[in-house]
Amino acid sequence: MKKIGIFMADGCEEIEGLTVVDVVRRAGIAIDMISITGKKEVAGAHGITFAADVLAEEADFDSYDGIVLPGGMPGTLNLGKHEIVKKVLTSYAAGGKLTAAICAAPSVLGENGILEGKHAVSYPGFEEKLLGARVGAEKVAVDGNIVTSRGMGTAIEFAMAIVKWLDPQADIDAMEANIMYFK
Repeated sequence: MKKIGIFMADGCEEIEGLTVVDVVRRAGIAIDMISITGKKEVAGAHGITFAADVLAEEADFDSYDGIVLPGGMPGTLNLGKHEIVKKVLTSYAAGGKLTAAICAAPSVLGENGILEGKHAVSYPGFEEKLLGARVGAEKVAVDGNIVTSRGMGTAIEFAMAIVKWLDPQADIDAMEANIMYFK
């Protein structure tokens, strides 16, 4: 069974993170919410507090097929300065594992040299931080093992792209119909 992780930082955009968790789990793919706060409790950017599954210091990163970064402020900044996050992103991207980020978080990929020559998108105003990328404007960009998206309003499409990347046989149309998601 495929399994991924999603890093959660204080100040993350709750919808971007939790939508990915919900959709991926509905698809039958395991996902761990990984806290970088030193505790399982994570405080989102809009005052929603939730519990992660595991601490970054305790996660088994060899067991994951990919990693995801939600955006939000100051969550993106917190992710960008965390050493475990940077190490995992660099390793996964180089190893061909899913490396995904939404909203402001693709800037963390850019700052770590992961977007060089890749097609990528981000929240408006963060394009200059997508260092080395061919910047687009669509809702979701998939370039090899790199998946990026624009923001909260694109969270469902981002999550579906992650599912499709992990399970190319997934019936995305049926999943979208089941959750009443209409494009």
